[in-house]
Amino acid sequence: MPFSFKIIDKKEIHSIIPLVQKLTNNKNSDSILKERFTQMITENYECAGVFDGDKLIGISGLWFQTRHYAGKSMEVDHVYIEPEYQSKGLGKQFFKWLYDYAKSKGCTTSELNTYVQNYPSHKFYYNEGYDIYGYHFYKTL
Repeated sequence: MPFSFKIIDKKEIHSIIPLVQKLTNNKNSDSILKERFTQMITENYECAGVFDGDKLIGISGLWFQTRHYAGKSMEVDHVYIEPEYQSKGLGKQFFKWLYDYAKSKGCTTSELNTYVQNYPSHKFYYNEGYDIYGYHFYKTL
């Protein structure tokens, strides 16, 4: 399979919206997502893409920060791979690429959040060596 992994150019960030919509079951409108991603790319956010030739088939947001408990860290966010490409080892290849990219930026740890009901992702992340350190709480203000 001719898969490639790369950071999506900030000028092309809105190309990820269709995949984010699939991941979140269209929770937010495209216009809200465009507004948010436009802001996010001005912060410590990048997005990596998985490509089958020229076709974007997977994404992962990446937040970079220094944490008092973890040092320089990459937080993986909104990971999605099209269903027809899942369970074929592509996620493992993608995460290896993400780890190598994070190391090239000086990161020594990787973190992520996953939805409680997303059981298949839990197994994948356990197999990747992630440990549960706490709970993620959310409150609308």
